[in-house]
Amino acid sequence: MAKVLSMEEIDKLLTAINTGDTEPEDFRPAKDCRKIKIYDFKRPDKFTKEHIWAISKIHEHFSGYFTSSLAGLLCSLAHIHVASVDQLTFEEFIRSIPTPTTLGIIKLPPLNGNIVIEIDPFISFAMIDRLMGGIGESTRNQHQLTIIETAIMEEVFTCLLADLQKAWMQVTDLQPELLRIETNPQFAQITHPSEMVVLITLEAKIGDTEGMLNIVFPYETIKSIFDKLIITGSNGKTGQVITKNIELNNREDIPVKLTAEILRRNFTIQEINNWKAGTVLLPLYPKPPNTCFLFFGDKYVWNCEILPEIKSYPRSIKISGFYKSPIGTEGADNMEKVNSAVTGALQAAKINITVELGSTALCVKDVYDISEGSILKLDKYAGEPVDVKANGVLIARAEVVVIDENFGVRIIEILNTSPEQPKSDQES
Repeated sequence: MAKVLSMEEIDKLLTAINTGDTEPEDFRPAKDCRKIKIYDFKRPDKFTKEHIWAISKIHEHFSGYFTSSLAGLLCSLAHIHVASVDQLTFEEFIRSIPTPTTLGIIKLPPLNGNIVIEIDPFISFAMIDRLMGGIGESTRNQHQLTIIETAIMEEVFTCLLADLQKAWMQVTDLQPELLRIETNPQFAQITHPSEMVVLITLEAKIGDTEGMLNIVFPYETIKSIFDKLIITGSNGKTGQVITKNIELNNREDIPVKLTAEILRRNFTIQEINNWKAGTVLLPLYPKPPNTCFLFFGDKYVWNCEILPEIKSYPRSIKISGFYKSPIGTEGADNMEKVNSAVTGALQAAKINITVELGSTALCVKDVYDISEGSILKLDKYAGEPVDVKANGVLIARAEVVVIDENFGVRIIEILNTSPEQPKSDQES
C-alpha cells in the first residue's frame, strides 16, 4: 500500500527540491520491465489468454460469414471484423452502451443461460433503411424501435444467428434462438451485474455508415466448454486437430483397426427383408473392379488396390492414394408410400450396409508410416466370402461380382441374427 505523507513531510519535500538539495527524479519510482497489473477481487479474470485467443479466432470466422450474409441480405457493400475481445463485468458493459439501442437476447442451447448481442443504433437504422428500400443511411434521430422496425431486425438476427452457429460448429453444436429484442439496456439483465463476461467487439461498415456490434458471453454460460476452447485454440486453426503434432509418448503401441470395404451405402428395411440368395448389391456410385476403400474407424482415408489372390493366403491390398472424394451414404431408391404412417416410417428407415473384405490391426506409429505403395494384410483369406453388415451387425455373406465393369456383391447366405429364445422349464 502506498504511504500517505503528512503536510509537514510534504513541506520538507518541496523545500528540498526548491533549494536544490535533491532532484525530482530521485523520487520517481524505479522502472520495472515487467508488466504489472493490480488484481481486483471484485472483477477477477476468469478467462485465460487461451480462452480469449480461441474466442477471437472463432469470431474472426463469424465476421467473414456474416459479412457475406449481410451483403446478400442488404444488397449492399458490408464489412465486419473483430476489433477487440475483452473481459469485464456485465455492469460495465451495460453502462458502456447507448440508450436506446438494439439488444438481442439469445438463448444458446445446449449451453445454460443466455447471451446478448448489441447492434449500434447507427448500424441498425442503416440496416432498416436499406431493407425498407432506402440507400442505407442512418437517421440522426435515434429512437426506440417500432413494431415494424423490430420485425425487420428479427430478420437480421436470424441471419446473424445462423452464421454464429456455423462459426461455433467446430467447438460445439450451438442452437441459438432469439428470445426477444430490447432497446433499453436495463431490461437485458441476463446475469448478475458483477458477473464477469467476455465482450467481443466488432467494427461494422454498411455503405458509408460505420458502427459497432457487441457480443457478450457470460462466464457461467460458456464455462462448460472451456476445455474444448483450449483444444481448439492450441492448434492455431479453429476446430482442427493436427494429429502429426501430437506427442505420442507411450501411445505409439495402441492398436487401431483399419477396415477394407468395397461397398458402403444405406438400404431400407423393406429392401433388406427382400434379400435372398442370388440378390446382387451395387455401390451407390460406380467403382472400378479390384479397388476398395480403407477406413480408419468411420473415416474414409485411403483408396486401395486389391492384389491378386492366392488360395489359403491372406487377402492383401495396396494403398493407391489418399482420400479423394466422399462416399455417398444415402440410398438412391425411394420406396412407395404405404397406408399406415407408422409402418411406412419403419419400412423407410435407412440402415447402413457395409461389405467388408477384411480388417487389420496396426499400432498408431505404423498408421503414420502408411504411404502410397504400402502393402497391408487383412484377416480374411483369399476365396472366403465377404461379410455384409447392417449398422455393424453381420447379417449375410456374399461373393464379389463385377456388373457392367463395376464392383458389386451377390448374397450367398442370409444369416439368422435373431437372439435365441430362452427355453421354458417344460421344454428343459
